[in-house]
Amino acid sequence: MSLQLQDTTFRQIRDFIYEKSGIYIADSKRYLIENRLSKRIEDRGLKGFEDYLELLKKDSSELVRLFDAITTNETYFFRENQQIEIMIKNLVPRIIETKGSKDLRIWSAACSTGEEPYTIAMMLLEDMPGIRFEIFASDISENVLQSAKRGVYTSYSVRNVPSILLNKYFRKNGQMQYEIDSRLKKFVNFSNINLVDEKRMRSIKGIDIIFCRNVLIYFDDRAKQKVVSFLYDSLRQGGYLFVGTSESLHNVTRAFRPVIFDKVVVYQKV
Repeated sequence: MSLQLQDTTFRQIRDFIYEKSGIYIADSKRYLIENRLSKRIEDRGLKGFEDYLELLKKDSSELVRLFDAITTNETYFFRENQQIEIMIKNLVPRIIETKGSKDLRIWSAACSTGEEPYTIAMMLLEDMPGIRFEIFASDISENVLQSAKRGVYTSYSVRNVPSILLNKYFRKNGQMQYEIDSRLKKFVNFSNINLVDEKRMRSIKGIDIIFCRNVLIYFDDRAKQKVVSFLYDSLRQGGYLFVGTSESLHNVTRAFRPVIFDKVVVYQKV
């Protein structure tokens, strides 16, 4: 079935997505909506994009499927690993000294299929023995969260995992699949959170370190400011925020103080 997306309907769907998620889809990305939502329209037995828009307005449960369809979830273990090394080497000792406690709370915001929070857990266990930590991981897509909870990955996803850690924290499940050990899973709690949902975001408090990497690029300036404000409030005083290495808060907010370690920029709540 070939579905036609009219200009007016495209703009209405785009505005609806922006209102509900903060994700802004430019005109040049129109094909993304056209391609990814066609399957949902067929699955629901609808006639076209106009009917699907009406369904979205009436049926809040379809939002879950919408977010699953439009979000991109490209990630892998030990991605932009220098940032996590900075966390281990520089930030965790400072936090422990400041708090006078070896308890650590970390939030992996927009965690996708779980590679980021599991990488953080592995490195803390290996390099910071004696630290008590909990990792809170969230995403807007229910599909990727279910995948993260299962913890089964392809050889492509684990290609950067050192062999000693691969043998220690993964179980080979077939020729091309690796399953996270249950010992590691217990350190990560997954939850469905929309980063522009004020009520949910304001319920998260007392976080020491937040990773919100390669996410803000999907928001326009207004949505970025909103999300970053929520993240700021979730951090305890003196806590730290990581964004992607190609991202910056320079034109988003002045609330954080940029701190540089080995050419890596980290944003501190002061």
